[in-house]
Amino acid sequence: MFDAPDKPSEADVQFPDELPVLPIRNAVLFPGAVAPFDVGREKSLALVEDLDAQPSQVIAIFAQRDPSVDDPGFEDLHPVGAAARVLKALKHSSGNYSLILQGLVRIRLDQVTQQAPYLRAKVRRLEEIKVEDVESDALAMSLKDIAKQVIQLMPELPREAGALIDSIQEQGHLADLVAANLDAPVEDKAQLLETVDVKERLRRVLRLLSRQLEILRMREKINSQIKEEMGKNQREYVLRQQMKAIKEELGEDDGDSGDLDGLEERISKANLPTEANDVARKQLRRLRSMQVGSAEYTVVRTYLDWILELPWSISSPDVMDIAAVRQILDEDHYGLEKVKKRIVEYLAVRKLKQDKKGPILCLIGPPGVGKTSLGRSIARALGRKFVRISLGGVHDEAAIRGHRRTYVGALPGQIIQQLKKAGTNNPVFMLDEVDKLGHDFRGDPSAALLEVLDPEQNFSFSDHYIEVPFDLSSVMFIATANIPDPIPPPLRDRMEVLDIAGYTRREKAAIARGHLIPKQVREHGLTPAQITFDDKAVDDMIDIYTREAGVRNLERQLATCCRGVAVKVAEGHTEPRTVADADLAEYLGPARFTSEIAERTEEPGVATGLAWTALGGDILFIEATRMHGAGKLALTGQLGDVMKESAQAALSFVRSRAPAYKIPEDFLEKQDIHIHVPSGGIPKDGPSAGVTMFTALVSLLTGTNVRHDVAMTGEITLRGRVLQVGGVKEKVLAAHRAGIKRVILPERNKPDLDEIPAEIRDSLDFVFVGKMDQVLEAALENPPGSLSSNDVTVESGKPAPAVASSN
Repeated sequence: MFDAPDKPSEADVQFPDELPVLPIRNAVLFPGAVAPFDVGREKSLALVEDLDAQPSQVIAIFAQRDPSVDDPGFEDLHPVGAAARVLKALKHSSGNYSLILQGLVRIRLDQVTQQAPYLRAKVRRLEEIKVEDVESDALAMSLKDIAKQVIQLMPELPREAGALIDSIQEQGHLADLVAANLDAPVEDKAQLLETVDVKERLRRVLRLLSRQLEILRMREKINSQIKEEMGKNQREYVLRQQMKAIKEELGEDDGDSGDLDGLEERISKANLPTEANDVARKQLRRLRSMQVGSAEYTVVRTYLDWILELPWSISSPDVMDIAAVRQILDEDHYGLEKVKKRIVEYLAVRKLKQDKKGPILCLIGPPGVGKTSLGRSIARALGRKFVRISLGGVHDEAAIRGHRRTYVGALPGQIIQQLKKAGTNNPVFMLDEVDKLGHDFRGDPSAALLEVLDPEQNFSFSDHYIEVPFDLSSVMFIATANIPDPIPPPLRDRMEVLDIAGYTRREKAAIARGHLIPKQVREHGLTPAQITFDDKAVDDMIDIYTREAGVRNLERQLATCCRGVAVKVAEGHTEPRTVADADLAEYLGPARFTSEIAERTEEPGVATGLAWTALGGDILFIEATRMHGAGKLALTGQLGDVMKESAQAALSFVRSRAPAYKIPEDFLEKQDIHIHVPSGGIPKDGPSAGVTMFTALVSLLTGTNVRHDVAMTGEITLRGRVLQVGGVKEKVLAAHRAGIKRVILPERNKPDLDEIPAEIRDSLDFVFVGKMDQVLEAALENPPGSLSSNDVTVESGKPAPAVASSN
C-alpha cells in the first residue's frame, strides 16, 4: 500500500484512440498507481501474448461489474477505466501470467471494435476538472491528516507512508493515491474513478477514509476490551473475536463458521422430538455467543453431541415370523419353556397391535441356568440390538439417572449411555443382578429404576444430564436375579417375574451335547473328529463331579477334559480320542460328590430335609441325639431364629403326642436333646425344616430309622398341621439329583407339581400330607403302632383323603 511512483504528466502520455482492453475482476486501477494482476482467461492470455512483440504498449484497464462473468462484453464493464502501461509480465508454468501495471490517465470506453482473439475498443481520454480554491485546499489537508491517522492505526503499513502523503502536492494525485489504497467495495472505487471533478473526488475519498478511520478506532477499542476480558491463556482467541466484532460493526457478520453450522444442520436432520429440538437450538444459540476456549463451551458442545447421537426416532424392525423366533430360541437354549412361551406371546400381540409397549421381565433363578445368555438369544430372535448393564454393587443413583451438568465431567446414566451404544430406541435391555443393588448416602438406584421399569412412566424418562424426556416404552427390559427377597417390593411389583429353576439330569446332558461340548471343543482349538464324549462320561460329570442347579461347573469340567486332550494333540498324539467314564479320574481327579444319604440315615435320629438356596435347591441332614441332663434343648449349625422356633415347636408337639408314639412322657426330665444341622459354616433359616426336625426327634426317641430314600419339607404347627412352603420345584430337583426316591410335601403344595418336568415326576414318589402323623407313616421304616396304616398311601393303592401319591 501507498507505493506510488511519480505520476506521469497527462500531457506526456500518448496512446492511440483504439486500445486492447484487459477486463479485471474485484479491483480498480487508478492513474498513478502500480499494482500486480494475475491473468488466466483465454482472451486475456491472447492479449498478453500479443504484447510480447510490442513492449511498453499502453492497454486499457476496465473493472467488471460482475466478477462471475468469464467473457465480459461492453455492457459488463464499468464505463471509466485507466490507460495503463505493462511494466513487467511473468509467465508461470501453468501458462498464466502475472502483470505489473502502472495506471496513466482516466479513459472512457466508447465502443468495442474487436471481440476476438481479445477485446479492443475505442477509448477517450478524460481530463480532470481542477479548481484551486480554499475549500479544495482544506479538503486536501483534511485528507492528509486522516490518512496519517489511519497509517498510525495500521502497524502493518511502513513508516514512510506518512512522509509520502505529505510529499504529494497535486490534489488529484493525492485523491487517487488514497483511493487506490482504500479498503472499499469495487463499486465505490469505480465511482471515484469516474469522478473527474477533483474537489468532488477529494470529498468522496475523505468520506470513505473517515469511515475507515472510525472502523479502525472501533477495532482498537474492541481490541482493548477483549484483552481485558480474556485471560493470558486465551490470546489465540483474540484474533477471532476481533474479526467477529469488526464484522458486526460493519453489519457484515455471517455467523459462526463450519463447525457450528454443521451442528445446526445435524439438528435439522436429526428428527428430534419438539422439546428436544427446542432445547438443542437454544443450546446452539448459547454456543455461538461463547468463547471457543472457555470451559462452558466444551460442556455445551458435549451436551449437544449427546442430544444428537441419541436414537430418538430410530427403531429396528421386529422379526414377526413366530416360527422363526421359536426356532432361534430353541437353537440357543434347551428347556426354559416358560420364558420362551412369554416371548412368543409378546410377539403375537405385537403383530396384532403395532404400538404394544415392550414387556418388563425379571428372570429369577440360580447361577448358571442361562439367564444372561437368554437375553442375547431373545434379541437375536426378535432382530433387535442387545445391551446389558450389571447392577451388582451399584450404589449411586447417578449410575441410572446420570449427573447434572453442573458437575465437572458429568455424563448421562447407564440407561441413556447404553441406548446411544445400541443406536436404536427399542433394544433388548438387560439389567443384570438386579437383586444385588446397594444404596448409601449418594442415593438409592433401585428407587431410580422405579421410573425406568414402570410402563406408565417410562415413556418420559428424564435423565439428570439430558433433562429432556426420552421414551423407553419400546425397550424390552429383562432383569435377572438369583433370589427375589433383596429386590424392593415396589420394584418387584413393576416386573413380570419368571422363575427359572435348575435343570434336570436329562436337560443337563442335552445341553452338554447340544451346546457346551461343541463350544469347548471349538474354543480349545480341537475338532469334533479329535475328541468325543460318551454318554456315561457326561452322566458321571453331572452326578459325581458337579452338583449344581445350572451348568456352569459342568462346562468347566468339560473344558478341563478338552485341555487334557489338547495337551496330547500338541504333543503329537493326533489319533481320535473318546472321553469315557474310566478316563474322568485322569482328567478331573477323584469323584467329588458321593451319595451319603444311606450312611447318614442308617441310625435313628437322622432325617433328610429339603432346602431352597440362592444356588437352587439342596438337601440337608438334621441330626438329633440325647444325653443325660436336665431337659434342655441345644440347637447348633448356625440356625436362624425361625428355624430354632421350628425345633421348639417340633419338640413340644412330640411331648404332647408321646403316648401315641409309645414314648415315655417323662423322657425329657433327665435327658437333654441336641439337634444339629451339619455344614455349620453356612447360615440356615426358615420354617420348612419343621417336619424334618419333628421326624428326627420321633426317630430318635422311638429308636426307629428314617427311610434312607425319603426327603421332606414343610412347616409345622402345634396343632399338628403341615403348612405350605415355597421353592418346591428347586427342592424336588435337588432331591432327584441326590438320588431320593420319595418326597414328602405339604398337601397345599400339590399344584406346584405342574411346574416340575414330567421325567422327574415319573421317577419320584410324592406323598402329600396335611398332618404331622402322616409324615411319620411315610418316612419311618416302622411307624409307631398306634398310627393307622390307612392314613398313608405309598407308591401303590388309593390315597387317603389327606394324603396323595403321584404314582
